[in-house]
Amino acid sequence: MSLPVYNLCQTYRDNFANPPAPVQPTESPSIPGAWSFCGLPISSPLGIAAGPLLNGKWVAYYASLGFDVFTYKTVRSRPRECYDLPNLVPVFTEQLEGKHDSLPATTEKTGTWAVSFGMPSMDPSFWEQDIRWTKGIMKKGQLLSVSVVGTAVPGETRTALAEDYANCAQWASEAGADAIELNFSCPNVDTPDGQLFQQPDAAELVARTVDQRLSRDLPLLIKIGFQPDQENLQSLVEEVAPYVDAIVSTNSIPGRVHAPDGSPLFEGNSRGICGTATREASLRQVSAICDLISRRDLHLKVVGVGGIETARDVRRYLDAGAESVQLASAVMHDPEVGLKIRSDWK
Repeated sequence: MSLPVYNLCQTYRDNFANPPAPVQPTESPSIPGAWSFCGLPISSPLGIAAGPLLNGKWVAYYASLGFDVFTYKTVRSRPRECYDLPNLVPVFTEQLEGKHDSLPATTEKTGTWAVSFGMPSMDPSFWEQDIRWTKGIMKKGQLLSVSVVGTAVPGETRTALAEDYANCAQWASEAGADAIELNFSCPNVDTPDGQLFQQPDAAELVARTVDQRLSRDLPLLIKIGFQPDQENLQSLVEEVAPYVDAIVSTNSIPGRVHAPDGSPLFEGNSRGICGTATREASLRQVSAICDLISRRDLHLKVVGVGGIETARDVRRYLDAGAESVQLASAVMHDPEVGLKIRSDWK
């Protein structure tokens, strides 16, 4: 019998309230080697990105399935509801290069889908307590990273947005997070809180503000989206390098989606395309970032994300220079993918 997964037909709230129970622990094969996450020791390079980890009980579920780094889904300083259904729509496409026409939706599971959540968040009074509980279930060799985002308010300055990021980061740190991830990329929204990775000067302001607030007592990471403009990518990396420990790449590739009859979905707005079809473009971006880090002698690590499904995919990201990797789409299709990667590791 297959294990439960996120239910595409149910609302975010329903999935949030009905997490799967952890499976009975089994002896999972180890991945030989000394592994680390921003310098912190971990048992394997296998992590899960923020998307599938709605709350602590979802973390507990995947913690029993072969993963060692868990990124708690992005939280805010104030509650925000998820977008209406559909939130996840499978799409059919070959490997994406960053420039593409509208993508066709499908009813089949393809390994690639359009994501439309809008970075929802529970109230801090909930997620702070839940992070404390989640941190308590971590085992030796496992780490909890917390993804945070500031909330852009019309009329407010970039400084206000940076302070909001810093508030969330401080609260997550005080709740027990092992690391903080600043979410600088969300193609599901068209406000500054989702596009900071495209604005190096604004990204620098936020990273510096959070760095000063946290006093660098735990790793600080930024998550970025696909950036085909190499000059802008270089500028971003160099601007944030003094303040962060790692870059998480790649969130997704933006794209529009249409129904089988040709009509636009999501009111014609762009959404984040995640999964299999993003692998090659994401690998190239990780390689480009690692090359820049080496050439500029920057003290940064890279966490590889995008289309990872097999042990070979993990190795390709590590060979490209990533310190560790994170899966998202694959674990929402197959919760046992981490165990399979371990079994296939050679």
